[in-house]
Amino acid sequence: MVAVIAGSKSDEKIVEEVASTLRELGIEHEVQYLSAHRNHPQLEEYVKRSEAKVFIAIAGMAAHLPGFIASITEKPVIGVPVSGKLQGLDALLSMVQMPRGFPVATVGIDMGANAAILAAQILATSDQEIAQRLRQWRKEKFGWTGPC
Repeated sequence: MVAVIAGSKSDEKIVEEVASTLRELGIEHEVQYLSAHRNHPQLEEYVKRSEAKVFIAIAGMAAHLPGFIASITEKPVIGVPVSGKLQGLDALLSMVQMPRGFPVATVGIDMGANAAILAAQILATSDQEIAQRLRQWRKEKFGWTGPC
């Protein structure tokens, strides 16, 4: 399962892109809107209790969300920076410049689909059904002929 967390409803467009791609890949997921700034205790409780194998955190501007999640779980965290006042560069840099020991895998600005695909790739390392669905989806969607 994948937990998709956004800090604000203003990120709903990216959330839907992530969720849509996960649905296409047949990957179970749930969506939560929890801010690391406004809902700190609820976010921490959710992450610690979650049975998700991968977290996708969507954030713009102050972009604290992915790093906060990475600081309280050993599970993979994928950050999706959202374009904003500085065209998303502020969010991107805050995700890729995490301190040692708390990495956040980060996709391109506003690239929710890539976050979903990366989550699928992570899950596929231990689930052959997901691996097969991902291969088939790439073939249908992009004409992909891998793996090499």
